[in-house]
Amino acid sequence: MTGQTHLHDVTPTSASPAERGRATAAVLVTIVLWASAFVAIRAVGHSLSPAPMALLRLAVAAAALSVLVGLTTRGAPRVPRSGRTLLLIAVYAVLWLAGYTVVLNAAELHIDAGTAALLVNTAPLLIAFGAGLFFGEGVSAVLVLGSLVALGGLSLIAFGSPGHRDGLGVLLCLVAAVLYAAGVLVQKAALRGVDGLIAIWLGCLVATAVLLPWTPQLLDELAAAPLSAIAGTVYLGLFPTAIGFTTYSYALRRIEAGRLSTTTYAAPAVSVLLSWLLLGEAPTVQALAGGAICLLGVAISRRAPR
Repeated sequence: MTGQTHLHDVTPTSASPAERGRATAAVLVTIVLWASAFVAIRAVGHSLSPAPMALLRLAVAAAALSVLVGLTTRGAPRVPRSGRTLLLIAVYAVLWLAGYTVVLNAAELHIDAGTAALLVNTAPLLIAFGAGLFFGEGVSAVLVLGSLVALGGLSLIAFGSPGHRDGLGVLLCLVAAVLYAAGVLVQKAALRGVDGLIAIWLGCLVATAVLLPWTPQLLDELAAAPLSAIAGTVYLGLFPTAIGFTTYSYALRRIEAGRLSTTTYAAPAVSVLLSWLLLGEAPTVQALAGGAICLLGVAISRRAPR
């Protein structure tokens, strides 16, 4: 995951079975960590505002990744020299790491975690079709069928959740989904010229820099925030961001973007389980049925022909 192999050496079509197996494991780690983010954001959101929370989260991720990059490259990271690659990294950093994070934080002030997970996970459909259009991956009937089945399961999860939702929250989640999809597609293009770890490290640095104007507000809110909120935001930076985005980048270099994106349909099902375990929100029978359908859709989409 932290090697310096370039994308033209490891592509979705050239990756060995062992590499694809490791990529699948990386996807599973990503799903669990990203699912936990919805729960953590909900727990922290009433103590820290959306942009300051995103700033602290990304700053923690940037610091952690700086240490990891320093250790794995012995202090000499191979930063890409291509202006195009650096521009693509900056674009996905702004769209996905900064923009998506702030918008999702704001959305979960108006909408419960289960519904937020559903709406944000409309993004994989956008990614699958975008990958077919821009990267020549194609859009097979099996991929579309699996996506629709999983989306149906997600709908059951959302409508079976006991939480609240309003129009602004729905709109913000849909905006987050668009930013998410655009960020993945731009990152996929960037990974043609840079190692996955270096890409996410540089992206976190750029995203942190973009959010620096909210530093005074963050300092004011930290002075009044409970320790649990600070710890929750640090968790968001270390695990869903630093680790989760790194494992996703690793998988994205070895699995077609369309097929990889559909596996994240499992995240809302995991979010329901984590909400039950950590927040005491027992899932309804409808939500459990939705989770089973969701996983079935993921299994179907993973069988899509290459």
